Amino acid sequence: MNKFLWILLVAFLAGHTLMAQDRHVFSFRDTTFLLDGKPFQIISGEMHPARIPREYWRHRIRMAKAMGCNTIAVYLFWNYHESSPGVWDFRTGNHDIAAFIRMCGEEKMWVLLRPGPYVCAEWDWGGLPFYLLKTPDMKVRCMDPRYMSAVKRYVARVAAEVAPLQCDKGGPILMTQIENEYGSYGNDRTYLETLRKWWRASGISVPFYTADGATDYMLGAGSLPGCAIGLDSGGSDGDFAQAFSQNPHVPAFSSESYPGWLTHWKEKWQRPDTSGILREVRYLLSHGRSLNLYVVHGGTNFGFTAGANAFSPVQFQPDVTSYDYDAPIDEQGNATPKYYALRKLIGEYAGKKLPDVPASVPAMETASFSLEPFTSLWEHLPAGVRSPQPRPMEDYGQHSGMILYRTHLIGHKSGSLTITEPHDYAMIFLNGRLVDTVFRDGGKWTVKLPKSEVKDPLLEILVEGMGHINFAQYMIDRKGITDRVTLNGMTLMNWEIFNLPLSESYVGGLTNGMSKGGDLKEGIFFKGSFELEQVADTYFDMSGFKKGVVWVNGHNLGRYWYVGPQQRLYCPASWLKKGKNVMVVLDLQQHEGAAVKGRKTLDGE
Repeated sequence: MNKFLWILLVAFLAGHTLMAQDRHVFSFRDTTFLLDGKPFQIISGEMHPARIPREYWRHRIRMAKAMGCNTIAVYLFWNYHESSPGVWDFRTGNHDIAAFIRMCGEEKMWVLLRPGPYVCAEWDWGGLPFYLLKTPDMKVRCMDPRYMSAVKRYVARVAAEVAPLQCDKGGPILMTQIENEYGSYGNDRTYLETLRKWWRASGISVPFYTADGATDYMLGAGSLPGCAIGLDSGGSDGDFAQAFSQNPHVPAFSSESYPGWLTHWKEKWQRPDTSGILREVRYLLSHGRSLNLYVVHGGTNFGFTAGANAFSPVQFQPDVTSYDYDAPIDEQGNATPKYYALRKLIGEYAGKKLPDVPASVPAMETASFSLEPFTSLWEHLPAGVRSPQPRPMEDYGQHSGMILYRTHLIGHKSGSLTITEPHDYAMIFLNGRLVDTVFRDGGKWTVKLPKSEVKDPLLEILVEGMGHINFAQYMIDRKGITDRVTLNGMTLMNWEIFNLPLSESYVGGLTNGMSKGGDLKEGIFFKGSFELEQVADTYFDMSGFKKGVVWVNGHNLGRYWYVGPQQRLYCPASWLKKGKNVMVVLDLQQHEGAAVKGRKTLDGE
């Protein structure tokens, strides 16, 4: 054998040996997790790549590792990857989920994969693709063949991305979750079994687990034979006894232990006391139980990705833009007192020195700058579509932003106007003037229309979608006007409908110009610029404005609202640039310009 062939053979054998060494077997022995045949305790911290600027992925992973985690739990958001049937994005920016998983492996961290298809996560519609809502009688999370056809496509496409990254192939993925908290929603075991079968057929070979609340009925409906049992959360002997009674031959673990909690608009920031999570984690570690902290780092619901909750037909609780979650690692990536308390506790059980905590990502204040009115929604309406009665925005292929409904009043021209149902925030205009607003929550959807001297008064209803419901039984949640509008009981007909998804391309194409004469009509775009000598993360303080959306250099930072608690929006350094930067704001209630300033923190000084 010549020298060149010998070198090639040695290289091949070395590579093959390395690959073989990198392959691992993750398995169960009754109630114990095993890694390569040895007991293994998962200490996981959850984070979501879609909510974290890609430039900070590695920093956040290292932060979790330095706190004592050996695993990262990762949700995939189906609607983040499939915008319309068969149109996928697993490559651009934060969409490259395979790159994030590989990065976890590079940092010597294992991965728990949570691909759904439904995930909840306070994400818009729990991650389900919005095009499903275009079908009027669509049923989700069950064996409805139209839903399952889309699910099968999703499973195959995701598996193509992640199957090579399983631990038995040399990657970091230890386990894959089947659905999510299904026992809180339905009881279709055939559906869960079908998901498992399709994941297996598509190349997912690592073990599976389910995740449900630690109650008999939730575990009964949501678990599967042969799958590890995740408890949301599991922090006591009683919780694990529930899992054992369901299946005594598989491991159970706390698949979501909550160091923080989510926040809705009109609430105070949710800031649970640290003592609760320390007590739960100490119990789990001392009993050799595995766990996942939901979340170790939350990140941000950039754009229109925040979801909502509802636990009655007339309730609606939209989530704020920040997903700080009062997590151990805050929205901007800083270690909090809760982080150091958990790091100290986990370190007591680690048996080795934990890595040093990475340096904080720089944050900055900016000088104050002014935003002034430069145009409005009314100057940039698209072509309208005629409809006998209102239809929701999903009927037109739209899933977020705003939608305008316009008609002339014939017959009744004043009195009690009822919108059934406004999803989610409606502004009612009569002859170009704002009469009233309606917020979906609470079911009070009637306003008084004043008398008008106009022969056939012009009625306009501008509706903002504020996130699809992402949990429990009221998930079929279309946006805009979902049924009808009546005036004194008369159904109003003959509408013209204008879609306003407020995409980044739409905002980028806005031109200067306001209507001449009279008062400015609500729905105004404000614009201003600011100069930077250096860039760093910042929080833009929108307290001078009322309710709207912010774009910086074309990037949608999300919503603010004076009702609180959030009036500062996180902007990562990667979205800023040295020199001139441009901010555009759509405010639904403001008429006059105001100043904006970058701050270093989400809340307070």
